[in-house]
Amino acid sequence: MKKRLSATPLSLLDLVTYPEGGTLAEAFQASRDLARHAERHGFKRYWVAEHHNLEGIASSATVVLMGYIAANTAKIRVGSGGIMLPNHAPLVVAEQIGTLESIYPGRIDLGLGRAPGTDPLTMRALRRHSTGADFDANVAELASYFAPAAPGQAVRAIPGAGLDVPIWILGSSLYSAHLAAHIGRPYAFASHFAPGDLLEALAVYRAEFKPSKVLQEPLVMVGVPVVAADTDERAEHLATSMYLRSLSILRGQRSALLPPVDSMEGRWMPGERLAVAERMALMVVGGPARVAAGLQGIIDATQADELILVSETWDRAARLRSYEIIASLAAAGP
Repeated sequence: MKKRLSATPLSLLDLVTYPEGGTLAEAFQASRDLARHAERHGFKRYWVAEHHNLEGIASSATVVLMGYIAANTAKIRVGSGGIMLPNHAPLVVAEQIGTLESIYPGRIDLGLGRAPGTDPLTMRALRRHSTGADFDANVAELASYFAPAAPGQAVRAIPGAGLDVPIWILGSSLYSAHLAAHIGRPYAFASHFAPGDLLEALAVYRAEFKPSKVLQEPLVMVGVPVVAADTDERAEHLATSMYLRSLSILRGQRSALLPPVDSMEGRWMPGERLAVAERMALMVVGGPARVAAGLQGIIDATQADELILVSETWDRAARLRSYEIIASLAAAGP
């Protein structure tokens, strides 16, 4: 049976970006407003990323932001997309997430990644002596802290022990697909910025999946960058802010989100244009009809169980409108 956009849960991933000239406080307020907007329009999850020392991105204290979003919403699931586990002690993560789940029961997701979420110098400042090489062991240790405490257990997560917090494995490579399949956890692929291995990784995950106590069948979420507007022309104009940001990353010149421009011609070299296109290969840009077709096409190609969307615009109102249009398309069916 064909999967339809109208029957596919949609969620949001927030990097907590701020535009050129904007403030950090405004970025947090914009995320709060967006989460409320997402809840009103029926989105399933609101996940917050983890990045450090990146101009234009304010999602460094992921768990703190999760608490802020959960406190300002009523029912939408709130999660990490994701916590970069090598940057943290598994026990501390279990205690922090256990605290949130205790305050907001049944609403907290824990997405885990093994990348640093930053540059090599900042990585060393964050990790001290840890690396991503022991990610699978750290995931197992973290998951163990959510199990019911055993008699005589020397180290417990308080709160955390005995809580049912869904753990997702995040990734953009085959490594994460193998791991998520092996331990029987849901899998979220970061195709919103690294789509190259998407189809192969999903095939590996589904083929190797081993049922577990928490999940009997594969569960896949696919990241999609998207800009929706009332017309194709308006969306294409707004999307240039995301192209400019990708271009700045490629050039090693990270900056806050820039205003949209009338044309990208003359702003990138041919090779840079191809590199941005490769990085943004899944990006869906357009008015309602084009966006509906684009999202349905991704569902057809990936058989995703959920889509998690990233829509970044320089103008806050345009971002709210983008998600509003997408929600209306999903609600319209068929």
